[in-house]
Amino acid sequence: MIITALEIEGIFLVEPEPIPDERGLFARIFCADTFRQAGLESDFVQHSVSYNERRGTLRGLHYQAPPHAETKLVRCTAGAVFDVAVDLRRGSGTYGRHVSTELSAVNRRALYIPRGCAHGFLTLGDAAEVAYLISPAFVSGASRGIRWNDPDLAIRWPGEALMVSPKDSALPGFQSIAHDAVGMPS
Repeated sequence: MIITALEIEGIFLVEPEPIPDERGLFARIFCADTFRQAGLESDFVQHSVSYNERRGTLRGLHYQAPPHAETKLVRCTAGAVFDVAVDLRRGSGTYGRHVSTELSAVNRRALYIPRGCAHGFLTLGDAAEVAYLISPAFVSGASRGIRWNDPDLAIRWPGEALMVSPKDSALPGFQSIAHDAVGMPS
């Protein structure tokens, strides 16, 4: 595995190193020892999947409030998504900034998103499936979010959001959460 730090501290791109042969390929996509050695969370207690039938489906931007903040390892196992993480850690040098990358079944990349960051994605085609490794386990009462199209975040989505849930459409803007008690420590 190749673990590459991105522009926001604590967010990493995780890429497999495929070993090809006549059958296809083999690659590690997660190794607890490798993650621990890199100083990353390695005790993922929940594994979840999101199936998205149509291109243009937008999910996010979601996070869990402390003390239930989550670390996520996100991978697209079918199709492709434009994946985004937003730094919500007060005191961070990148507070309010985001990183984005394309995750797909073809590139097999994953995005490591630490506690204190919001996450969302836009599907780039039909039948996109996203798999998550999460720690700690999800707590519904701690579920929070930020509006995906907030101008303060200035995320350049690569296409139109054709399907957004009513819940995600009603999420508050970044300035609303920036001053509340939900903010994340850095």
